[in-house]
Amino acid sequence: MTAEESALEAEQTAQRLLEETDTESRIRTYKNVSGIVITVLLCAWTVFQLWFSTVGMISAVNLRAFHCMFLLLFTFLLFPAHKKENRIRRLPPVYDIVLTVLAVGVFVYFVLNYTEIARTGGRVNTQQLVVATIALVIVFEAARRTSPNLAILAAIFLAYNFFGQFIPGQLGHNGFTLKRVLITQFWGTQGVLGVGIGVSATYIFLFVVFGAFLKHSGFSKFINDFSLTLVGQTPGGPAKVAVLASALMGMINGSAVANVATTGTITIPLMKQTGYKKEFAGAVEATASTGGQFCPPIMGAVGFVMAEFLNLSYTKVMVAAILPAFLYYLGILMSVHFEAKRLGLSGLAKENIPNALKVIKEQGHLVLPLVVLIALMVKGFTPLLAAVIAIFVTIGASWLRKDTRMTWDKIIAACEEGARSAIGVGISCVIIGVIIGTVTLTSLGLNMGYLILSVVPDNIYLTGFLVMIMSTILGMGVPGVAAYVIVQAVAVPVLIKVGILPIAAHMFCLIYACLSNITPPVAISCYVAAGIAQSNQLKTGLIAVRLGLIGFLMPFFFLGNPILLIGADASYSAGMTLLASLTASIGTVALVAGLEGWLIGKANWMQRILLIAIAPLFLYPSVLTDAIGFGVVATVIVWQVLGRQALGGGGVGESNA
Repeated sequence: MTAEESALEAEQTAQRLLEETDTESRIRTYKNVSGIVITVLLCAWTVFQLWFSTVGMISAVNLRAFHCMFLLLFTFLLFPAHKKENRIRRLPPVYDIVLTVLAVGVFVYFVLNYTEIARTGGRVNTQQLVVATIALVIVFEAARRTSPNLAILAAIFLAYNFFGQFIPGQLGHNGFTLKRVLITQFWGTQGVLGVGIGVSATYIFLFVVFGAFLKHSGFSKFINDFSLTLVGQTPGGPAKVAVLASALMGMINGSAVANVATTGTITIPLMKQTGYKKEFAGAVEATASTGGQFCPPIMGAVGFVMAEFLNLSYTKVMVAAILPAFLYYLGILMSVHFEAKRLGLSGLAKENIPNALKVIKEQGHLVLPLVVLIALMVKGFTPLLAAVIAIFVTIGASWLRKDTRMTWDKIIAACEEGARSAIGVGISCVIIGVIIGTVTLTSLGLNMGYLILSVVPDNIYLTGFLVMIMSTILGMGVPGVAAYVIVQAVAVPVLIKVGILPIAAHMFCLIYACLSNITPPVAISCYVAAGIAQSNQLKTGLIAVRLGLIGFLMPFFFLGNPILLIGADASYSAGMTLLASLTASIGTVALVAGLEGWLIGKANWMQRILLIAIAPLFLYPSVLTDAIGFGVVATVIVWQVLGRQALGGGGVGESNA
């Protein structure tokens, strides 16, 4: 089989697996006039959002209502009602036309009547309760098509409003009437039109569109080529390219599964050809794609959601995430490096590596939008305005060279793709409103907190362990943004109650919600990666956990001492933060060396145990623990050097690290 045939087979496999696991990839294709109409509507929606999210005048609640209307409209037009439906059509089914009309009707009705209801203190009549009921039904139907697991979870929470009164103990409540629930879930600002859809209507939509424009400008190709020039010739070069490219693309698109399915079709076969085992190749791609959701400067738009909840500037959230993201990817890069050294793998041949100066000269201008985006946010511009400006800068930057120039066709394609990509995560944010509305109405978050605290009173690490389990479970099979929003609603109050800084609590929940993508038994990212690599899913998932182990350990170390979150605590000086960053990096390398069995040479079982044991000492900022850690690392290095000399320069540690 030729390389082209292998790549085509991998791409077809990825698409099939993506359709199995990601409902956003299962959309209808319309022929003739209907297709043109859909494209025009998607572009019109994009223009509407860009205008009213920045300079246009509209109230926040009306923007949310119109955004929700568009989301539902396109869900019923584009997403099939069942898997076996013929997705190539001339017109949508009659029942979806009815649902579309209902979706438009209920939210137009909301916009026309909300102000009057708000003036009367939330008094609603029977007609308005019927409208609320219809709205909830169609929201659940939309969620069933785009995020079925989330729809089931939301249905459980909704049922809790009515049946929680029969639950004894702290998790029970006094019960609520149907009218009270409907007012909270639809006519209030804590339900489907709450903070979740508010974030989707602003930050998420704009940054998803920005990612689509970057893609169509050729930025993805630049990332791959530039990554090849950096690490392509080093041992295990293709795996390192996969890590860097997946981190950058995952940071922009915010979807670990979609990132695996796109970049993985190129990187996984390349890693296998280099000599990596298929399970390892799949695990590298899955782990690297997952971390993009908490990797600055964009953080897959989740960072903007966190900034909204914390009432902080996004810049502070972005800076706080720098070191956790760096350590996570340092761990993966060192894992693939040590694995390559252990297996005796080499990098790509020089003739297969693009010239660095040529890449920068021909494609380097494509990074200008990211530079402008970061500069504007650092200067104090709102992320929304910065994103819109960056979109236009993307178009302008592409025109600096003829080969990358965005024509009208590409601009329209970027608008259409961006709007389409925003539908799935947008509906997730809508249905999350049901969960948040329930948590608010029933005080479930507080009650859950009291329950956990009654089990592990005033112990931040035991509390963190329980929250980690909760975050991982709630995040399984749910998009990154949605997973974080769900988890923070229930878990963050618990962590804050035991004295953890709010930003540390939110970052703790975010990281574990994201890592649920590689946590067995669900591990959706690993499922797709294993399919592309033709490897065992469970083995791929377990290796992915090993590769990302620093991500599972690190959050516990900023619970009681947030020095690893830069800027979270003003009492830490720049020197202290720099030292903590250095020692944490050494601890990460030590942990990976112990897990992979290689430091400057092959490590025996005793050396591996020592390296793994002292890694947490480096992560905990203390002079004593750092001294012990340095002593052990030095001992292992001397041990390996002496072992090499005893073997006459061969055997153990034969290759340079």
